[in-house]
Amino acid sequence: MTNLPPSEPANPPPPDEEATRPSSPFPRTEWNEGTEGALPLEVSVGQLLTERGMTISAAESCTGGLILHCLTNVPGSSSYVMGGLVTYSNEAKMKFAHVSEQTLTDYGAVSEQTAIEMARGTRAEFGTTIAVSVTGIAGPGGGTETKPVGLTYIGLSAPNAEWVRHHIWTGNRETNKAQSAEAALQLVYDYLAEQE
Repeated sequence: MTNLPPSEPANPPPPDEEATRPSSPFPRTEWNEGTEGALPLEVSVGQLLTERGMTISAAESCTGGLILHCLTNVPGSSSYVMGGLVTYSNEAKMKFAHVSEQTLTDYGAVSEQTAIEMARGTRAEFGTTIAVSVTGIAGPGGGTETKPVGLTYIGLSAPNAEWVRHHIWTGNRETNKAQSAEAALQLVYDYLAEQE
């Protein structure tokens, strides 16, 4: 029998589920209002990935690693999160996420085409079941008439599907990043929910 310090009980009580549940880093938005006591989105995504035996990777531009930060806040996430890339510059998008220079020239870094190539290239690079990507203009500068501040494209690549969604956020830089990361997790959740 192991001798425990006097301050520790020999048979500690089971942990309180609420105390061990990771809290979401996101501010309450239209994306995560849910019901009281609902699991954070990154926990639900992790559960679905585990149930389906799938793995995930991510390529992030404007979110700067926030998606992977959220996913890896969940205990046990190393069983389904394989890794990711912060491909902030066009050079990084080409070198690491395998976005073609022609795509960047023709459509720009913030585009549906770039988002899907980022996801596709990252899934191939990490050998994961699915990959998610985000590219956007977090602000406050960088917007144009055709591509305003807040414009964000989110891509998902999977063996049986490729999805892209776009949003135009209206918050400050930090809020736009948080909303983009959460929308990316929502896209992953929606895809996983359709898989049996």
